[in-house]
Order: sequence, then structure tokens, then C-alpha cells
Amino acid sequence: MRRSRLATLALTLAASVGVTLSLAAPAQAAPSDRYVALGDSYASGVGADSYTSESGNCLRSTNAYPALYNANIKPASYRSVACSGATTADVINSQLSALSSTTTLVSVTVGGNDVGFANIMSTCVLQGETQCVAAVQSAMNVARTSMPGRLANVYNGIKSRSPSARVVVVGYPVFYQLGTTCVGLSATSRAKINEGINLLDDITRTAAVSAGFTFADVRSIFVGHQLCSYGTKWLHALNVLSLSKSYHPTAAGQSGGYYPVFRSAAG
Repeated sequence: MRRSRLATLALTLAASVGVTLSLAAPAQAAPSDRYVALGDSYASGVGADSYTSESGNCLRSTNAYPALYNANIKPASYRSVACSGATTADVINSQLSALSSTTTLVSVTVGGNDVGFANIMSTCVLQGETQCVAAVQSAMNVARTSMPGRLANVYNGIKSRSPSARVVVVGYPVFYQLGTTCVGLSATSRAKINEGINLLDDITRTAAVSAGFTFADVRSIFVGHQLCSYGTKWLHALNVLSLSKSYHPTAAGQSGGYYPVFRSAAG
């Protein structure tokens, strides 16, 4: 009986170790990665504070999801060239040069500036519901006609420079929780803004999958942490003292929202 119990205990411990090793496997492999982060302000970490001095106006934060991946997983090499305000053209012209044939992991968040996120939000805040809805609709028209091609150009550029890399395309959170009591924009404006973000994310997901890349969708994890939600906010509302932070993830949004979704997708 004693031997049987010892044997059972040994098997249980072995199984536990096996599970632990199995769960840890992706992190064990990741240190060999050569990781490059591309994209706009959501990838650079605008709104998350703790900006690096070398990044200048690009505002790369040590709290951004690429930097958190580097700090926690410690890949063989890491470089972020993500920059506040970047469009798909900026990624192609100024960021793809950071990639090489030895790059094994790439992340990219881009597209919001192509459709004018910042201008849309300014219009919605300053000009009212009618103009807000019209601005979002105009951006949605641009997204439908132009974004598939623009994103394809970015993704083809990544594949050309780093053909063996795993590429994770990271999307945007939907800004507002609807159906709650909320001051500021009208319910119609908030719903239209959400509709526009969902469209851009869906177009981006389709383009990413078509390129053979992984799409990391952050929309679900932000639910309950959006503007007008009752939970801890992971997005900055309009901040007149620091306009660049407005409608960007907080440090908690990067660590609690973006990072775990990217970490899971990166493998």
C-alpha cells in the first residue's frame, strides 16, 4: 500500500511537472526570438507614460505592449520603431527598414491614422452629433475602399524583409460601452464611433489572415474597461491638459488588455 501511494504520488508530481512544462513551453522558446515592433501610437504606448528619451516625439513607452513583452519574455533581441502618428505609408517608408531576414517575430498596429481617428474625435467633441456621424461615415468609406490595399502593402513589405518571421497584427479596442449613463457625446455619436472602429478591425483582420498573419483582437478583453463602462477604465477620455493621451490606452490598458492578447498570439 505504501509503495502504491508513493508511486501514485510520484506519477501525480510527474504529471504536474509535465503540465507546468507544457504551459511554459512558448515562453521557453521565445528567448531565441529576434523581435521588432512596428506601428502607431497604440503600439508605441502613447497614454501609458514612462516614455523613453531616445524615442522623442514617437513617444515609445516602457509600458507599451511590445516593451512589456521584451521585459517579461526577454527575447534574444528587441527593437521598437513604433511611432505616434504613424500611417501605413510611414510604416513602409520609415519602419520596415528595422526588419531583416533574421527577424523572427514582428508585431504591428496601424490603420487608425489612415482613416483619421484624431480628426474624427475632434469633430465629434467640438461639432456635435450630425458632424460626428458624418465624419465617421466618411472614414468608413475610406476604410472600405483604401485600407485593404494599404494594409496589404504593409504586410507584403514585412514578408519581403522577414519571410520567416511570425507576424502578429494587433487591432484597436472599441472605445465606448453602450447602454450606460454617460456624459459627453450623444449615444448616437458613441455608437457610430464604435461602428467605425469595428469596421477597421474587421478589415484589418481579413487583410492579416489573407497575408497568413495572426490577428490579435483586443476588443473582447477591453469590454468592461471602456469609456462609459462601470469598471476600471483602460482608455483615456478627452484630456484637455494632454490631448495626445486622449482615447489611448492607459498603462493598465496596455498591461491588462494589449499585453496578454499579444503574448498569447505571439506564442
